[in-house]
Amino acid sequence: MERRDLFRAAALLPLAGLAAPSLAAVGGSRKGPTALRPRHLAPGARVALLAPASNLEEDVAIEASAEFLRSLGYEVTLGAHLFRRNQYLAGMDEERAADLNAAFRDPDLDGVVCLRGGYGAARLLPLLDFDALRRAPKVILGYSDITAILNAVYAKTGLTTFHGPIAATNLSPYGLEAFDAVLTTPVTPLDLAAPPPFEASRGQVRRENRLQTFQPGVAEGVLVGGNLSLIASLVGTPYLPDFRDKILFLEDVYEAPYSIDRMLTQLWLAGVLDEIAGLVFGKFTDAEDSNNTFSVETVLRERTKPGTPCLRGLMIGHIDDQAVVPVGAWVRLDATAQRLTLLEAAVA
Repeated sequence: MERRDLFRAAALLPLAGLAAPSLAAVGGSRKGPTALRPRHLAPGARVALLAPASNLEEDVAIEASAEFLRSLGYEVTLGAHLFRRNQYLAGMDEERAADLNAAFRDPDLDGVVCLRGGYGAARLLPLLDFDALRRAPKVILGYSDITAILNAVYAKTGLTTFHGPIAATNLSPYGLEAFDAVLTTPVTPLDLAAPPPFEASRGQVRRENRLQTFQPGVAEGVLVGGNLSLIASLVGTPYLPDFRDKILFLEDVYEAPYSIDRMLTQLWLAGVLDEIAGLVFGKFTDAEDSNNTFSVETVLRERTKPGTPCLRGLMIGHIDDQAVVPVGAWVRLDATAQRLTLLEAAVA
C-alpha cells in the first residue's frame, strides 16, 4: 500500500448525544511573537479544493470531496487542474503550482483545503508565490505530504498554517469538534490533540491512545512540524522554519522502526533535536517491522534529550480521530502533565 495513503473514512455525524473529545479550555497566558493569522472559516467562507501532490483514482471521489466541504457550509472553488493526473502526481508540477498560486493571489478566498497527500508537494516549492500569500493570508489545511507546503509557507511568510484533515475523507465526531475549535469558532486556551475520553471500569483500562512522557518538563514556543518523512527530506533546504526554541511535532505512517530511526537520526545529526525547546510525537501508524527488531517506542525514546520535554501519543497523524494542529502558533508543552496547550487563537 502507498505510504501516507488515505486513512479509513469515518461517518460524518452530528455531535449531539455523542461523547466529545477532550478539548477543554485550560489556563495560560500568551508569550512570544505574533504570527500572521488567516481569517477563520465561518459558515459561508469561500474555500478552494486543490491537489498539490497526488490525486484520487476516480473523478467521482473528487466530486464527493467537494460535497464534503459544502456539507461544512463552505462555498467551494475547484482548482482549474483538479481533475488532472500524471502517474503518481495530480498533473504537471506547473499545473499544480498554478492552482496554488491562483488561490494565494485571490483576496476573496478564505482557505485552501488539500484533496489528499501522497507525493509531490515539495516539487512545487520553488514555483510558489509566497509574497502573494503574505498579502492575502488564508487558511491552508492538509497533512502528510502537504507538510512541505505548511512549513514552507510559515517559514517564508510567517503565516500560520494547519496540519489536519484532507477533503478526501469524512470527519469523525472528534475530528469535527477539533476542526471547529481551531478553525471555525476558535477556543483558547485549548488542549490540542488530547485523546478522546475513556471511562475506565473494572476489567477495562485504556489500551489505545495512551500518552507517554519520554522526558518531563514544561516548554513554550512556536509549534512547527508534521510528517517526519517530509521534515527530514527538507532539511538543508530554504523551506523549513528555524527550529531554534520551537516545539516540534512529528508523525508518520507505513515506516518501519529502522526507517523512523534513520530519519530521526538525520534530524539529530543536522542539529534540529538540539535546537528545539520541546518535542511531541503523534501517531506512527502501521509501523510493523517483519524483522522484529527495535520497537517504535524504543526508537522514539532513544532520540529524546534530557532537559527537552517530550510527549508521545497525541492525536496527530494518519488516524480517524485527527486533531487540527496549527503550524506557527504559540503553545505550551507540559510533558509532565501530558498536555499540549494552544495559548492563543490561530485564526483571526
